[in-house]
Amino acid sequence: MSAARVSQRISAIAESATLAVDAKAKALKAAGRPVIGFGAGEPDFPTPDYIVQAAIEAASQPKYHRYSPAGGLPELKKAIAEKTFRDSGYKADASQVLVTNGGKQAVYNTFATLVDPGDEVIVPTPFWTTYPEAIRLAGGVPVEVFAGPEQDYLVTVEQLEAAVTDRTKILLFVSPSNPTGSVYSPEQVADIGRWAASKGLWVVTDEIYEHLTYDGVPFTSIATAVPELGDKVVILNGVAKTYAMTGWRVGWMIGPADVIKAATNLQSHATSNVSNIPQIAALAAVSGPLTAVDEMKVAFDRRRKAIVAGLNAIDGVECPTPKGAFYVYADVRALLGKEFPTANGLVSPSTSAELAALILDEVEVAVVPGEAFGPSGYLRLSYALGDDDLATGVARLQDFLGQAK
Repeated sequence: MSAARVSQRISAIAESATLAVDAKAKALKAAGRPVIGFGAGEPDFPTPDYIVQAAIEAASQPKYHRYSPAGGLPELKKAIAEKTFRDSGYKADASQVLVTNGGKQAVYNTFATLVDPGDEVIVPTPFWTTYPEAIRLAGGVPVEVFAGPEQDYLVTVEQLEAAVTDRTKILLFVSPSNPTGSVYSPEQVADIGRWAASKGLWVVTDEIYEHLTYDGVPFTSIATAVPELGDKVVILNGVAKTYAMTGWRVGWMIGPADVIKAATNLQSHATSNVSNIPQIAALAAVSGPLTAVDEMKVAFDRRRKAIVAGLNAIDGVECPTPKGAFYVYADVRALLGKEFPTANGLVSPSTSAELAALILDEVEVAVVPGEAFGPSGYLRLSYALGDDDLATGVARLQDFLGQAK
């Protein structure tokens, strides 16, 4: 009997739905189609000049042409620790920092280091598409806890309590959230953190959108808010969203020294050091001012208000106003089962995946269906694209979805 060509472990991984949608949109654009892409969470701004200049200067220095420590350049690790204390009040030593190839490697390293086969990880849902795949790759079991729009996509302690078992090891906590843009209040963060501490759970918290909150809503780090969690916290972060550096691929994880040492050992075999030039660019970013993100936030806030108003003007679409990140998560359950006119006659999508495919085919607007993040019935749209594209895309959605019968 012939063996399978691809391992069961890897065959079970789902493709990143957000990257797949973005790739399809970009391919259609390259073919000359006027596609508007709401798929990828990628700021349309260039990386700030002073960060780019630091990379250019680093590229001419021979010392950066060589291998460097697998865990990250010492000066960058120190700067990340200092930046974390500056921005969230969480004190960590440079030895507690591992620099990774983007935030995704930080996610993978963390679950690979903490999870044994059969361990359960509570995953508030809707979730970013990579989390459950990284958990499964580590042999863990993601346990979804769904919070719908009626509770602003924010899970409660009661829901978490109902999900915990004797196999639960980790609570994943993300605020501001991708894909919903929801932000937990300081009180909610503290309540959830104290609950996790009382259960003896690890908390893995992704803080990559820490600087993107609106309407005066504060960012609250669960690691700082709940000191009784002790050394059972791992913080994930990176430069991608704050500094418009998605393509530079620099993230990090911060945790107890033994966990960071183990994750560094893993990375030493997987990829070794992150490319030195982007590390120096990241050093300039985290050591510098937050002026760039403050300027980008003005544009994001304007776009946030425009897209929420535009989507809520469509019958059958309910779109809560997000308080963070740069996404809206629209409830389109009322549109499923409706009939939409197309060149080939009436089409009636029964899932949000079918609706998203129909939207792309008919009006060339790329959105990500809820199936990528949890239950069907929702669409995620990133408003980190230009104002003109946003207006054009929303107008197309209004025209097409407004024909539902």
